[in-house]
Amino acid sequence: MFVILGYVLVLGAVFGGYAMEHGDFAVLIQPIELMTIGGAALGAFITANSTKVLGATFKSLPKLLGGSKYTKERYLALMALLYDILTKIRKEGMMAVENDIEEPEKSPLFQKHPAIASDHHLVEFITDYLRMMVSGNMNPFEIESLMEQEIDTHHHEAMQPSISLQKAADGLPAFGIVAAVMGVVRTMASVGKPPAILGEMIAAALVGTFLGILLSYGFIGPLAALLEQKVDESTKELNCVKTTLLANLQGYAPALAVEFGRKTLYSTERPNFLELEKHVKQKR
Repeated sequence: MFVILGYVLVLGAVFGGYAMEHGDFAVLIQPIELMTIGGAALGAFITANSTKVLGATFKSLPKLLGGSKYTKERYLALMALLYDILTKIRKEGMMAVENDIEEPEKSPLFQKHPAIASDHHLVEFITDYLRMMVSGNMNPFEIESLMEQEIDTHHHEAMQPSISLQKAADGLPAFGIVAAVMGVVRTMASVGKPPAILGEMIAAALVGTFLGILLSYGFIGPLAALLEQKVDESTKELNCVKTTLLANLQGYAPALAVEFGRKTLYSTERPNFLELEKHVKQKR
């Protein structure tokens, strides 16, 4: 929703200002220039990226139209789930959660929090490290190192669509210049025509530069920045899980372990201590 609103504001500001200066909109209608810039940029984008990155990029674009799923309610559900698991471990021992780990889709602990249970990647991250904790063959430092490596890998992989889009945005002004130069070449080849016609041809050529810059900084660049923000949010969620589980491994009680995890969240989505305590008690 905000993506569309932002685009409307960009177009309104640019073309509104042009209209206030009594500009001729017919001059801006240059489909050949747009085809040249868009086609060249798309071709370069396909050439520069693997099929995996291309697929991830096109798959991630529709998700940008919706709001962020990383809300306070989601984090409350996540920490309530971790609290329930750690409490069960503290009362009944590590082996008590073995069935929950092996079949989370059938586990009452996971199914009590459907927003978390439906996220396959997050559930896999939680269960993988709980499985290591159950095995008892790794110390907290080894698990922490492995968690950090996995989170770094996740972040790097998830950032590929954002990086590829940003590179495409960086190239658009140059393709706009290419289209403009081609227009200038065409104009120079028609130098014997009347000044009025030459003026229209030069204006059409300059539209290429305008379109390249507008598409770069008004449309594609902001999408890359938004994708990066969403990746940061998903990484923050994994860091919350990591901090909570490591705190438990260090011997802290479940209530204090989830407090460690709560402290890692961004302030805009972080529940306060009383909100978390109240939510956990209600879920129990």
